[in-house]
Amino acid sequence: MSPFLVFAVIASYFGVLMLISYITSKNTSDESYFTGDRKSPWALVAFGMVGAALSGVTFVSIPGMVSNNYFYYLQFVFGNVAGYLFIVYVLIPIYYKLKLVSIYSYLNTRFGNSSYKTGSMFFLISQSFGSALRLLLAAKILQFALFDAFNIPFYITVGIILVLIWLYTNKSGIKTIVWTDTLQTFFLISAAIITIIVIKNELNFTFSDTVNAVTSHEYFKVFNWDFKAGSNFFKQFISGILIAIAMMGLDQNMMQKTLTCKNLKDAQKNALSFSFILAITQFLFLGLGIMLYLYAEKNGISLEMQNGKFIHTDTLFPTLSLNHFGLLASISFILGITAAAFSSVDSSLTALTTAFTHDFLSIEKKESKIKKQLKNRVLFAFNIIVFLIIMVFSESKGDVISIIFKVAGYTYGPLLGLFLLGIFTKIQIRDKVVPYICIFAPIATYYLNSLFIEVFNFDLGFMNIFVNAMITIVLLIFAKKTNE
Repeated sequence: MSPFLVFAVIASYFGVLMLISYITSKNTSDESYFTGDRKSPWALVAFGMVGAALSGVTFVSIPGMVSNNYFYYLQFVFGNVAGYLFIVYVLIPIYYKLKLVSIYSYLNTRFGNSSYKTGSMFFLISQSFGSALRLLLAAKILQFALFDAFNIPFYITVGIILVLIWLYTNKSGIKTIVWTDTLQTFFLISAAIITIIVIKNELNFTFSDTVNAVTSHEYFKVFNWDFKAGSNFFKQFISGILIAIAMMGLDQNMMQKTLTCKNLKDAQKNALSFSFILAITQFLFLGLGIMLYLYAEKNGISLEMQNGKFIHTDTLFPTLSLNHFGLLASISFILGITAAAFSSVDSSLTALTTAFTHDFLSIEKKESKIKKQLKNRVLFAFNIIVFLIIMVFSESKGDVISIIFKVAGYTYGPLLGLFLLGIFTKIQIRDKVVPYICIFAPIATYYLNSLFIEVFNFDLGFMNIFVNAMITIVLLIFAKKTNE
């Protein structure tokens, strides 16, 4: 695909984003950037959140990973759906009752200032790494498809993407993102559907042939009952519940969108709809993965292997789309990955800015002019942080989605433990020891997992988040106030 055509597609897409930004930035208040004035239509928010949750990770990493992990990821998705029920009926009512802007201020009400700051800081760390890793994957593909042709270094590519995101989100923040995420979701899903249709036609399949080819393929293994494996059903399902609660329900990025809905009922409808649309979309991308490998096999396209497993699986979808599937599929892929690149970071940067300015700078107490200055400085700082993290991980290999969830298991575990203890008990803890407990818990989890692998050949897998949260809760209980 011509680099100039790629450039034209990306430029056109960015132009649409800027138009949306211009329209939504009219009649904004000081709080529009953080709350969207709490007037967002719930259906729009639900559909747009799918794009933010998918990002380039689902778009590229999930189709590629089926060769080594089969459909075991669906076990995790089933757990996610169960976790969303907890978010809908437990967490969202709490957030609306307390009228929160930053959801971590709940911890201040429940435990105290140290717990509040610690919870927010763990989110800032988690979200910075998560958004950077999501953008990394999309940026690498855009580098291959466009920027390499003009001999532009990768670090400049990342810088360009971050500047473009800043341009359309800087003024209205979440108010703009609610609408741009909807557009991004549409292009992400459309790219998958178009690619499946193109492969179906290339392989001369009917619709029923396509369904049979996917469901009868050796990669179509949904359940793993090997208890020692990291992909065991119970480990995946339970961790799916906990990671959904942590990475969605306790994540300022995702909840900030939900809290822009007009009322509690709309917010709950938004979250329920989002969970089912997301699950169906993830199944679609897993099916796409099998279709990609079927096409590669039939056309004699060799894929690099090491120790009996495919490597560089994240490159499968972009390589085939840009070099083998024709113009329509190439354009849809470029639109999809561009949408993924922007949706990976735009709402994350807004959420990071919201959490830091409210939780550490008390921006709601400042004058309007000071609010704007603080918001801009913090937003710039987080752009730099995301940029630096991307540079550190720029040489990483394998599927990025596994890296993201492994990191999440360590960084979100203490946050999950704090919220669960706060919601389901009346225990009062010694607030000042909370930071030390929340630092110790993930370190202990890491070494415990390493020990289990070495001694018992037992991998906790994504269950790290469960162990991490339990260690946090137990230590917090030991740190309860003596008058309890």
